[in-house]
Amino acid sequence: MTAQLTEKRPGAPARQAPPGGTRTGRTARRTGTWTPWLYLLPALAVIGGLLVYPVYQLGLISFLEYTQAQVSGGEPTSFRGFGNYTTLFADPQFRQVLLATVLFAAACVVTTLAVGCALAVLLTRVRALPRLALMLAALGAWATPAVTGSTVWVFLFDPDFGPVNRLLGLGDHSWTYGRYSAFALVLLEVVWCSFPFVMVTVYAGIKAIPSEVLEAAALDGASQWRIWRSVMAPVLRPILVVVTIQSIIWDFKVFTQIYVMTNGGGIAGQNLVLNVYAYQKAFASSQYSLGSAIGVVMLLILLAVTLVYLRLLRRQGEEL
Repeated sequence: MTAQLTEKRPGAPARQAPPGGTRTGRTARRTGTWTPWLYLLPALAVIGGLLVYPVYQLGLISFLEYTQAQVSGGEPTSFRGFGNYTTLFADPQFRQVLLATVLFAAACVVTTLAVGCALAVLLTRVRALPRLALMLAALGAWATPAVTGSTVWVFLFDPDFGPVNRLLGLGDHSWTYGRYSAFALVLLEVVWCSFPFVMVTVYAGIKAIPSEVLEAAALDGASQWRIWRSVMAPVLRPILVVVTIQSIIWDFKVFTQIYVMTNGGGIAGQNLVLNVYAYQKAFASSQYSLGSAIGVVMLLILLAVTLVYLRLLRRQGEEL
């Protein structure tokens, strides 16, 4: 009897699923949509507390008249709108520091990438023991705190006690007295502590390239430079994009090396970069609103670089 009831009658129309799928399927899809956000919720809460609120306060102060008088309560805080930004961009020193920061960061990024990529290729050519020694030395430089590394470099190039002047026979030449020599000295220190990241990352990418491809290029008579330019670089393009953008962000906001090695920005501020300039405005001159405005300008510049980075990554993903 039960079998007769459950048996489908001949010619009876089959039951169709309701539009949009079953209720269970819709619930599963809705749950699957929110599941990643639930996992990200703790991290987003931490980022909101440590990043969003400080950025909000930074932007708020940049629109106010906020100096030592307002901090001490001697004068009321007033709203200036874009007055701080107008004052900032009208200042010739700010434009000079901005240009110097862009050029210095560009020189650091290019040199870091060149040194890091060259040493990454070298790691693939040497034996295990020299490769291990180079890796340990590079990671030691990478792990050294910025203050410690800057102090060591200042001692190495000290005009009285530094060994570099003695080896080069320069006497009491001061590397931090001239503007360009001081920037060059800081650039060397920045590259010294930054190239290991590029070297290790690019080396890992090179090791992922099939050896048959490199051997075929060598058998065809390609030089090492041609192999790098025509074979390795196109394959390593996503990795090179990552290390380039991260190097730009790191080098654009250099503070410790400039502050320690040039004693706060050099003679008469000749070696100022935006981070040190903002520090001087905010804490040395007690112009907290101008210092905040400089911070907002740096944030917008780095945000633009980050958006370009994300767009390039997305484009690379679509091409792959």
